[in-house]
This record gives sequence, C-alpha cells and structure tokens, in this order.
Amino acid sequence: MATKASDTTSGPVIELAEPLLLDSGRTLAGVRVAYETYGSLNADKSNAIVICHALTGDQHVASPHPITGKPGWWIRMVGPGKPIDTDRFFVICANVIGSCMGSSGPASEAEDGRPYGMRFPVITIRDMVRAQVALIDALGIAKLHAVVGGSMGGMQALSWAANFGDRLNAALVIASTARHSAQNIAFHEVGRQAIMADPAWHGGDYYSKDVADPRKTGPESGLAVARMAAHITYLSEQGLTEKFGRRLQDRDAKTFGFDADFQVESYLRHQGLSFTDRFDANSYLYITRAMDYFDLAEEHGGKLADAFAGTKARFCLVSFDTDWLYPTGESRTIAHALNAAGLPVSFVELSAPFGHDSFLLDVPELDRVVAGFLQ
Repeated sequence: MATKASDTTSGPVIELAEPLLLDSGRTLAGVRVAYETYGSLNADKSNAIVICHALTGDQHVASPHPITGKPGWWIRMVGPGKPIDTDRFFVICANVIGSCMGSSGPASEAEDGRPYGMRFPVITIRDMVRAQVALIDALGIAKLHAVVGGSMGGMQALSWAANFGDRLNAALVIASTARHSAQNIAFHEVGRQAIMADPAWHGGDYYSKDVADPRKTGPESGLAVARMAAHITYLSEQGLTEKFGRRLQDRDAKTFGFDADFQVESYLRHQGLSFTDRFDANSYLYITRAMDYFDLAEEHGGKLADAFAGTKARFCLVSFDTDWLYPTGESRTIAHALNAAGLPVSFVELSAPFGHDSFLLDVPELDRVVAGFLQ
C-alpha cells in the first residue's frame, strides 16, 4: 500500500495514499496512523517489535504524554536494559485508528473539511491491525520479531497472528481474550449510554471549528462516568479494599448527602474527570464497539484453532489471578486452540493484587516472563 510520511507536534504520522478496506465493507480514505519508535532497526530489519496499546492507551508507550506530561504508559517495561530492551529491539507503537492521538478517528476531518463525528465508519480490531500492517510496510519491515499487547492490545496481537501470520515470529498476549463476553459488552454499553445521554453529546456533532483538541469540548460528564464504570473493571476487590476500604475522604463523619464521602468515590471521580482531558468521547464509543465486535473464532468459521492455521509463530499467554475482566479461563481457551493448531505456546497465570491493570503495574514476575520470551 503506497504511503507518504509526515510529522505532527505529537510525533511522526504515516498517511496512507490508498483507502483502507474495512470489515464493514466501507473504505476509509486518507487514513493517518500516528506512531512512536524506540531503539534502532538493525541492518536486516529483523529486530522490530510492535506493541499494541489498550483501549485508552496511545502510541506514547515509553515517552512523555504530550497532553498530560506523564511518563509513557509502559515506561517500566520498554527502554534500554528493560524487559523490552531498546538496546536490542526496534520498538514501534501506533495509535489505533478510531482514537484521538493523531490517527484517523471521529475527530478527524472528512473530505468536506468537517470532523467526521458519527459519520466515521465503525471499525474492528482487524481494521486497526490492517492500518498497523500498512505502517510496517511503509517502514520497510517484512517480518516482525514479535507483536506484544495487553488487554485490547492482546486482541490486536492475536489478530496479527490470525490474519497476518507470515509477518511475525512471535506473539505475546497479556491479560486478554479471543472474544468479548456478554459481561464485557454490558459494561461497555453502560459507558456508551452515559456518553450519548449527556446533552452535550449532540448526536456526536460537538466539535468546534478548531478540532485540534476535541477533548476540551463535548460530553465530558458522560465520558467521565463511562471511565468511572470501566475503571472499576480494571481493579480487583482485594486491591480496592487494601487501597480504600470504607475510609472517608477528608472528613471524620458521613455528611448524609451525596458528596464523595468515601475515598473510593473521590478516586473514581478524579479518574473520570482527568480522563476527559486526554480522550475524545466519540473515540470511546468507536473503540469500545470494536472490542465488543471482536470474536476471533467467528472471523474464521467458528473454530478458534482454525484462526491460527496461517502462522508458524510461537506464543506466550499471560493472565492474572485477580483479573475478572479477562480471567485466566480466557487465556486457557486460547492456549487450547493453539495446541490444537500444533503451535508452540507458553502459558502462565501470575499472582498480583491489582486486577486487570496488573499488566501495567509493578509485577516483577511479568518482567521476567516478557524478557525471557522475547530474548
């Protein structure tokens, strides 16, 4: 696919010269893919690793976030001498299409010069991966050393292996699933309804003429509630109890009102409000819908093992014992399918108190698994 490269204030961007064919049957023209790279590509271009980000992540995996100023979301994992060692590997992380950090999404301008809003086509995980493949093509890389991802990033890693199996040697899938369950879909629907019920949503047409920062306009209250609901699923009961319990927030007694009496209430409100500074509400709708549509077996005739028929990659699956969003059983199902397909797979359940977010936090055992598998 022919491409041309350009740069923005948030880093490099590849603009696809050819339309991207989507699972919906629609095509998306003028697709832009924003990305970051770390380390150096070796002479034979055999040391490239693609890291796929989760729902609310972005390409700034190991560099400061341009809006919040916070360190990269996986800075503890990616860098010189770290488990994903940038002294050895050339690391690429792309912002998924549908998002709001430079890649094409609902806030992007359509051909008429106005933001897409809800005119943006519904996308899938496989569509996100197609855009990443075009990026890899533009960088002149024929085959990846590995694709790595946690949560929604793990879905993308699985989709890489299933649909572009000849383009990677290995896939590392952390705290993820091969399909979204009814419970997963239900939580996402609560969030979407919160956004769409916000009077400021305006049917998705809430962008000002200057769309450089869509996070500063629109249904911020609805988006904050959506983030609060989702954030609960990323944690564990043990973690919430240890961190907050039933402790009161900056007071000695209950107010008998509806202020944030409890520390956990204040925490969730903070998480919701801070999220609106860096994310677009329409992007949240589109990306959660892509996750809900994800069903790797359904994409390949109904049998999960058949999804991996076109690859010879080796796999590593990691789950966490306190993750109730994508529990260990989901990873075990994938492992069984890979075994049925005759592919090499390692599978480990790690113990951590942090719930689903364990893949982002300080779990030394995960560091050892990642480093060992990749190196």
